[in-house]
Amino acid sequence: MRRTSLPVWVIFKIIRSLIRLFYGKTEIVGLENLPKENAIIVGNHTQMNGPIVGELFMPDNCYIWCAGQMMNMKEVPGYAFQDFWSQKPKWTHPFYKLLSYLIAPLAYCLFNNARTIAVHRDAHIISTFRETVKRLKEGKNVLIFPEKDQPHNNILYTFEENFVDVARLYYKKAGVSLTFVPMYIAPKLRKAYIGKGILFDPEADMAEERHKIATYLSEEITRIARELPEHTVIPYRNFPKSQYLSNKDVTEVPK
Repeated sequence: MRRTSLPVWVIFKIIRSLIRLFYGKTEIVGLENLPKENAIIVGNHTQMNGPIVGELFMPDNCYIWCAGQMMNMKEVPGYAFQDFWSQKPKWTHPFYKLLSYLIAPLAYCLFNNARTIAVHRDAHIISTFRETVKRLKEGKNVLIFPEKDQPHNNILYTFEENFVDVARLYYKKAGVSLTFVPMYIAPKLRKAYIGKGILFDPEADMAEERHKIATYLSEEITRIARELPEHTVIPYRNFPKSQYLSNKDVTEVPK
């Protein structure tokens, strides 16, 4: 008798349920701050916690930007090692390189079946923007994590600013100004906090608007984090835990 394999979506549901079981509950605080119309929610990546919280605990109408490499089986190992584990002690690198290959099928299954939008960093970024606009026009919210590998303060790494350009394309397609909403994810508190949004101005100079919105979101996420009870901040980069800072360790990287 021929054996039949489980459909991919069934495997995804099983894996998703297991992750939710072992990860534990995260409370979303401040959902009332989301506008009635759709929005771009901008959060701190906090390693894998950001995507996990987005997929498991945000409302089902929320789609998440995901690195395109994590949705391509061949590209997962190289990207996963560089992005997740390259700052671990060098003597552990062989283990993590092996692990990056072992997780490739799992990552491919998860990120191609979750509520994701593939993010491309090259000329194909326009496909990311078009897919984002499509979801927004369907009435969905979109969650993104725009930190890059450049420290900013004890809460965040510096934001890439070009994500704001999706609002210009959305305005051209839908005739509506998009709201960007800050969210601080605090894994140690088992909570994620949504703050007040900022509206894109289609009449403003685009370079100035990028900087204004990215700066506002970065400052609001930092403010929310620092006003919370003291806790360890899980940083964007996965370096040794002994170097993690508290939300009360007020540091700023000189510009």
